[in-house]
Amino acid sequence: IFPLYNWMYNTPLSLHLFCQCISNENALFICVCFAGQWGQCVGDECGSGGYQTRTLWCVHAEGWTTHLSHCPPRDRPESRRPCFKVCGWHQDLFEWDVSEWGACVLVPFFSNELKLRTECVTAQHGIQRRKVLCVRTTNRTAVSLRICEFFSQKPPVEQACLIPCPQDCIVSDFTPWSGCSKTCGLGLQYRTRHVLATPMYGGADCPNLTETRTCTHPVECPAGEERHQYSLKVGAWSECRLPHDKDSLLSGRTTVDFSGFQENNTHHQSRYPMSWQLEVGYQTRQVRCTRSDGKNVMLSLCLYLYLNSPPVTFRSCVMPRHCLVSDWSSWSLCSKTCRSSDLSPGFRLRTRIMTQIPDGGGNQCPALEEKEACNILGDLLPNCPRYFPEVRVAEYGLGGVPHRPLMSQLDKRLANISALCGAGIQMRKTYCVQIPDDSVPHHRKEVSRPVSARLCAAEKPPSSVQSCSLPCQHHCLLSAWSDWGPCLHDNCKEPQGKKGFRSRTREVLWVSSSPADTCPHLVESMPCEDPTCYRWDIQEGTCVPSQSHCGPGTVALARFCQSTPGETVATKCSLPPSVSCVVACPGDCVVGSWSSWSPCTHSCASKGAEARQSRTRTVLALPGKEGKACPAAPALEEWRVCNDHPCLVFYWDASPWGPCIPETAMNLNETSFWNETSACAIGVQIRKATCMKMNSGPVINKRCPDSARPETVRPCLLPCKKDCMVTPFSEWTPAPPAAENGSVASQSRSRTITQRSSNGGQECPDTLYEERECESLPVCPVYRWRTHKWHSCSIVPDSVRRGLAVPGELCGNGLETRGVSCIGENGDAANMTACLLWAGPLPSQIRSCRVPCKDDCALTTWSRFSECSGCGTFRSRKRSLTGRSKKKEQCLDEKLHPLVETEPCPCDELLSQPFGNWSECLLPDPRPPGPQQQRWRSQRQVKECGQGVKYRAVGCMDQSGRPVEPTLCTETGFMVEVCHIPCPLDCKLSDWSAWSACSASCGSGLKMRSKWLREKAFNGGRPVYEAVPCHSECSQYEWRIEPWSICTINSVEDKPACGEGVQSRKIRSVSPFSLALYSGFWHGQTYTGSWHTGSIPTIKPSKIYCNISLCFFSLQCDQNSTRTRSRHVLRLPANEKTVCPDLIQSEPCVRNSTCFTYEYKLSDWSTCQLSESAICGPGSKVRRGDCLRGDGKMVETHKCEQSALLHNWTLSESCEVDCPVSCVLSDWSPWAECSHSCGSQGQSVRTRRILQHAHDGGRPCPSQLAQTKPCPIRPCYNWILSDWSLCTVEGADCGEGVRRRSLSCVVHLGDWPGSTAQSVPPELCGDALKRALQQEVEQPCFVPCPGDCHLTEWSSWSSCQLTCVEGRSFESSGRQARSRAVVIQVAENQASCPLQVFETQPCKGGKCHSYQWRAGVWNNNERAVWCQRSDGVNVTGGCFQQKRPTTIRHCHPPCTKPFSHCTPQSGVCGCERGYTEVMTTHGFLDYCTRTPGVDSYKKADVKTNSGRFKPGPTQTRDLFTEWTLRPVGPDGRVKMWVYAVIAVGFILILFIITLDSTS
Repeated sequence: IFPLYNWMYNTPLSLHLFCQCISNENALFICVCFAGQWGQCVGDECGSGGYQTRTLWCVHAEGWTTHLSHCPPRDRPESRRPCFKVCGWHQDLFEWDVSEWGACVLVPFFSNELKLRTECVTAQHGIQRRKVLCVRTTNRTAVSLRICEFFSQKPPVEQACLIPCPQDCIVSDFTPWSGCSKTCGLGLQYRTRHVLATPMYGGADCPNLTETRTCTHPVECPAGEERHQYSLKVGAWSECRLPHDKDSLLSGRTTVDFSGFQENNTHHQSRYPMSWQLEVGYQTRQVRCTRSDGKNVMLSLCLYLYLNSPPVTFRSCVMPRHCLVSDWSSWSLCSKTCRSSDLSPGFRLRTRIMTQIPDGGGNQCPALEEKEACNILGDLLPNCPRYFPEVRVAEYGLGGVPHRPLMSQLDKRLANISALCGAGIQMRKTYCVQIPDDSVPHHRKEVSRPVSARLCAAEKPPSSVQSCSLPCQHHCLLSAWSDWGPCLHDNCKEPQGKKGFRSRTREVLWVSSSPADTCPHLVESMPCEDPTCYRWDIQEGTCVPSQSHCGPGTVALARFCQSTPGETVATKCSLPPSVSCVVACPGDCVVGSWSSWSPCTHSCASKGAEARQSRTRTVLALPGKEGKACPAAPALEEWRVCNDHPCLVFYWDASPWGPCIPETAMNLNETSFWNETSACAIGVQIRKATCMKMNSGPVINKRCPDSARPETVRPCLLPCKKDCMVTPFSEWTPAPPAAENGSVASQSRSRTITQRSSNGGQECPDTLYEERECESLPVCPVYRWRTHKWHSCSIVPDSVRRGLAVPGELCGNGLETRGVSCIGENGDAANMTACLLWAGPLPSQIRSCRVPCKDDCALTTWSRFSECSGCGTFRSRKRSLTGRSKKKEQCLDEKLHPLVETEPCPCDELLSQPFGNWSECLLPDPRPPGPQQQRWRSQRQVKECGQGVKYRAVGCMDQSGRPVEPTLCTETGFMVEVCHIPCPLDCKLSDWSAWSACSASCGSGLKMRSKWLREKAFNGGRPVYEAVPCHSECSQYEWRIEPWSICTINSVEDKPACGEGVQSRKIRSVSPFSLALYSGFWHGQTYTGSWHTGSIPTIKPSKIYCNISLCFFSLQCDQNSTRTRSRHVLRLPANEKTVCPDLIQSEPCVRNSTCFTYEYKLSDWSTCQLSESAICGPGSKVRRGDCLRGDGKMVETHKCEQSALLHNWTLSESCEVDCPVSCVLSDWSPWAECSHSCGSQGQSVRTRRILQHAHDGGRPCPSQLAQTKPCPIRPCYNWILSDWSLCTVEGADCGEGVRRRSLSCVVHLGDWPGSTAQSVPPELCGDALKRALQQEVEQPCFVPCPGDCHLTEWSSWSSCQLTCVEGRSFESSGRQARSRAVVIQVAENQASCPLQVFETQPCKGGKCHSYQWRAGVWNNNERAVWCQRSDGVNVTGGCFQQKRPTTIRHCHPPCTKPFSHCTPQSGVCGCERGYTEVMTTHGFLDYCTRTPGVDSYKKADVKTNSGRFKPGPTQTRDLFTEWTLRPVGPDGRVKMWVYAVIAVGFILILFIITLDSTS
C-alpha cells in the first residue's frame, strides 16, 4: 500500500529540494518536499538554551490538505529543535558573505514535464545562482546560516535572467560522394559536411556529419587475390619519463608500459629560480601490424618489409618543464574615470610575467594579462572633460598694421608706417583648452590650462584674424564764412564799456568719422566801437509826400526792435532816422530807387586801403518842358565807407582733449560728474583754449569774446582697471628620444596671455615660456646569460632497451643538455626573470648528439673554410671517410654523409638605391626657437617662395639585395637637392593719368583718372587699383544785363522831350562762377525788365506819357492757368485827359515758355575718398545738387529755393573701401610620425590651416595645406610561418604521426607579401624561442591505415557569427566553428569508430545571420525544401521546424468521382481527358461531364457545360456512342436534322394530347 498523504511544513515555495515519484500498478504518488525555514530562535537567555519551531500539515497527493492523523506517524518531521539564541550584540560579529552571480543557465525541466519546442522571439527564461554564507567578521570563517538569519533575511541565492533564444547546430551541405573504397567487388562510399555554428543556449545538437552507402564496382575481384592487406602501424609516443635509478638487470622479458604512465615525482619548485636545468628521459611507442579489416595480427607479417630499417620504439626526450609565472601586479587605474554619454563600462588591467620558459611539452603559460570591468554605472564619477578650441582664446592684439604687403604697390608716401591709418587686421592665438565641468565649483576668473591641439582636432577652430581700424587724420567740410555781424557787446546782460565785437561764423557740413571738436574754429571776431545789443528791423514802404500829391516826402517804414538773439522788444531801440524820398510831379524827371549796396571791397580797413561800397539809381523818365530836371550823372551813384574796423581778427583755438583723469585730480569747485549707474568711474577731460590773432599767434584772452570761448572741461568715463590674465602653464612637452651627438634633450611648457593689463591693472608676468633639461632616463640594468658545460650525451638506458626486446649495443642518437643561469652586472647570481627581461634571447639548453655504434660511418672532422676571394664568392670545407667506412656502401652515399660543405662568403660592401619620387620643394622652417606663441609674425614674414630643398629616400642593400639600416650607407637616409619655388608677383600699374573732362557739361559731375596695367599678376600675385573722387565745374554762361539807358527821343523839331524814344543797355555773356564771392556760387539779382528770359535782349522803344513801375509776377507757373503782373504810377501825366495804361496785366501760363518749373538734380556719388595716409577703410563720398529749370537749363540754386522746394538729401555720407585682405595661414605643424615604422612606403606629413581667407583682391591662399616627405627606408623584419607539412609517420605505414611548420625570420621593404621576402638570421626578428611558444609549430596527426575508422582533417574555420536579436547584436566578439567527421572504410569496423568532434573559437568582426525556408517548384506533387542562411548559404538547422513547408501535397478531399483523378501540377481533383469539370460553389469537383463535340479522348477548351445528363458506366457509354443524338458534329457545326426530328416529335406529342382531350 502506497501512501497518498505526505507531511508538509511551512517553507517558501521558491526553494526546491527534490522531486520523487513512487508508482505501482494501482496508484501513482508524487511527493514534493521543500527545504523549509525554521522560525527565529527564542529563549529566555542568550546562548545554547534556545529553540526553534515550525508548523506541520498533512497534504494529499492531489494537493489538498487534510487532518494530521492521515499521514504516517513514523514519517512525521520534527517540529522543534534546539538552537543557539543570538543576541543583539552578536550583530557586529557576523555578516552575510555573498558571491557574484553565476552564469545564466536554462531552467531545468522535471522528469514529468513535456518539453515543447516553441518559436523563441527574443530570449528565454534562465536562472542565476550564487553562494550565500554567514561568516565571522574577524576571520571570515563560515558559521551556521541561522546566526545571520536572526539579524537579517537571507539574501536570495537565485534570480531570474534571460538567455538568448536557443541556437541549433548549423551544418553545411554534404560534399559529393567519395570514390568507392574498393576497386573491385563491394565497397563503401561516404560524404561529409562540417559545422558552421555549434549549438548554444539549449539548441538542438549537431546531426551526423557523415553519410555512408555501399558501392559495387563492376569489376569482380580476381579469385587468387589475397583477401586482406597488412600495414605497419605505430602508436603515439608516450610521455617522457625518467629511467630507474639503477640500471638493474631484469630476469626474463620485461614488459614496458605503453599507457603513458609517468612517475609523480612532485617536489617544490621555486617560482623565481636562479638557474635552469633540463633532464633527459625517454619515450616509447607501440608498433603493431593491422589488417585491412581493421584487426591486429602478428607483427611478423609486417616486419619482413622493414628488415633493413626496423621501426624505432624508443627515443630520448627532454623532461617537461612547466611554465612559471610571477604574481599578479596591482590593478591599473580604471580606463573610465569620468561620466560620459557612452554607457560602456571601463576596464582595468593587471599583468604578470613569465619566470620560467616551458620546454619539453610542459604546461604552457596561462594568460599573462587579465582585464575586468570597472566603473560600470559611473554615476558617482565627475563629468568627462570636453575639449573645444572656442572655449578660451587670447584677446586680439593691439591695432594690427594695415596690410603691409600692399604698401609696395601704392604711393611711396606711405613708406612711413607710423603714419599709416585706416583698416587692417588683428591676429590672436587660438589654443585648445579643457572645458570646465559645470558640476564642479570653480572660480569665476579661473582660466583653463592649455592642452594638446590634437584634442581639438575634430572641432572647427575659432577665427584668429579680425578686421581693425586705426583712426586717420580727421577732415571737416566747412561752409563759407558769413558776413560780419553788427557790433555787439560781449555780454548784453552786463554790457561794459564802449567796445564790442563783430563776429562771423561758418558751419560744419560733414565730418569724417571724428568728433566735432577736432574741426577748425568756427567763429572769428574783431573789436569794434559803440556796440549795441538791440537793432531795428526795418521794412521800407512807399514814398509819402509831405505836401499835396507829389514832391518831397518820407518813406513809410515798418520797424521792429529786436534783441541780439532775434527777439522783438518794445522800447529798447532808439528811434531810427527818417528816410527822405521824392514823388515826381507831372513833367518832372523820374528817377528810380537806389539799388542795394554792393559788397564791401575789403573785409577790414588797413593803412593802405579803405573799404568802400556803392549803390546806383537810374533815370526812368525825362522831365517835361517845365518839369524838374534830372540830376546829373554823378548824383545817380553813391559811395560810402564800409568795414572801417581795423584788420584785427581773433579766434579761440582749442587744443585736443586730454586723457580722462579722475575727478579728484582737479581742484574744482564744481558739481561732481559721478554717475552711480556707470560700470566704471566717471572722470574729466581737460583742454586749453587760447585766443589767437589771425596770421600772428596767441594773444591775451581778453582780445577774444568770452562768450565764444570753447568748453575746456567735460565729463568722461574712466577706463576700467584690467589685470593681466594668463593661463596656467601647459603640461611639459613629452621627452624627445635620446639625443644624438651627446646633446642634452629638453622639454618645455608655456602659458598664454588671455588679457593684457590696462589702466593700472596688475602687470603680466615676464616668464611665459619655460624650458628644462629632460630627466636622465634610468640606466637599463645589465644582465647576461651564463651557460654551463654540456653534459654527456644521454641515450635510452639499456634496461629500457632490454625491456623492449631490442637487441644490440648501447649506442645511437641521444640528447645532451647544459645549465643556464643569470648573472648581474657585478657578476653575482641573479634571478632568471631579470635575464628574461634584459638579457636577450635565451641560449639553447639542449642539442642532439650521437653515441657512435660499431657499424657507423667514421668521418674526419671538418676542415677550415677556404679563403674568400671577394664579395659574391663562396667558401667551402671538407671531411673524409676513415677506416672501414671507405668500403661501406651506405657510407659512400653523399646525400647521407656529405663530404663537402659550401657557404657564401661574408661581404661588407653595401649599395645605395633611391626609392620613390622626389618630395615637394620644402622651404626652411621660419619658426624661431623659443616661445613661438609669443612671437607674432606679420604677413610679410610668412615665406611662401624662395630656395628650399626636396628629399628622396635612399635604401641601403647588401650584396644579396637584402635591405639593411640606411645609416650604414648615408648619414640621413635621404638624397637632398636644392629647389626653388617662384615668388608671386603683383600686377604693376602706371602713374596716374591726367584728369578726364567732367562727366557733365553743365552742373555737377565727376572727373576720373586711372592707372593702366603694366605687368600682369603671376603665381598668385594680386591686382591693386585705386580710384580718386573729383568734381568738375560747369562751363555754363549766362547773359549779364546792365540797366537801361535814358530814353532818347528822336525829334527834329524843338518839341517837348516826350513821346516815343529809344533806350539801350549793355548785354554780355559771363560765367556766374567767376562772380563767386564767399560761398563759391554767385546769386545774381532777378531781372524784371523783360517778359522773356533766356534769349538775347533787344533794345526797347518807350513812350513818355505816364510812367509806370516795372511789373512783378504774382503766381507760380501752373499749367492751364493764368498769371498776372501789376505796376503802379510813378508820375502822373501832365494832361489830365491822358489816361495811364492798365496797371494789371494777365496772360495764360505756358510751361517752359511763359513760366517755368524748377527741380533739384543730384549728381552721381563720387568714389570713396580716404585720408592721405589711409590705404583702405572708412572714408567719405560726396555728390552735388543743382537747380534744373523745366526746359533743362541749369539755373541758380535760389530759383529752387524761391519755389519753396525742400531737399532732405544728404550730399555727403560715410563709406568704406574694402581692404584687400590676404590669406593668413597658421604655422606648419611639426612633422608627424612616419606612417610606417619600416619599409619604403613610409611618409611623414605636416599640415597648416587657413586662419583668414583672402577677399577683395588680397593674396589668395595657396592650395598646398599639407606637405609630405619620405621617411628613411628601414628594413622590416617579420616572423613567417610556413604551411603545415603533410602528416608523416616515422618508420611505419600508418598510425600516429606529426606535421610541422617552420618559423623563419625574413626581411622586406614593407610591401610584403606583394614583394619577395628574404631570409635573415633569426636574431634580427627577436627571441625565436618566445615566438615559437606563441605559435604552434608542431602538432600530432594521424595517417589512417586501410580499414581504419578515423576522423577527417579539421574543416576550415567558419565565418564569424554573432548572437543577434532582431538583426542586432549586443556582443563585441563572435564565434566561429570547425569540425571533424567520421570516415568508415570497413563496415565491420564501425564499432571502433571515434565520435565526431567540433570546436569553437572567438573572433572579431562577425555578422548577424537570419535563416528561412526555401522551396523549389512542384513536380509530381513533390518539391525540394531547404533552409538558407541570409548570405545565401544552404544549411541544415537554423530554421524553425514547425514552419517547414510541406514537400508532398495530396488532393483533399480524395478524388472519388467517376472519371476524376488528382492533378500532378495543382494538387486538386480534375477530370480525365474528354471530360469537363463541374465545380461546386465551394470550389470542389462535383462531377465530370462529357465534353460535347469532342471524341471520347479529347477535352474541350471551356468548362461551361452544365452537364444535364450525368455520365453512366463506361460500358453504357461505349454502347450508345454511335446513335446518341448529338446536336454538334465532330467538326463543330450544328446538325439541323437533329433539331428537325425534335420539332416533329414535339408536334406529334401535341397532336396526341389534342386528340385525347377531344375524345
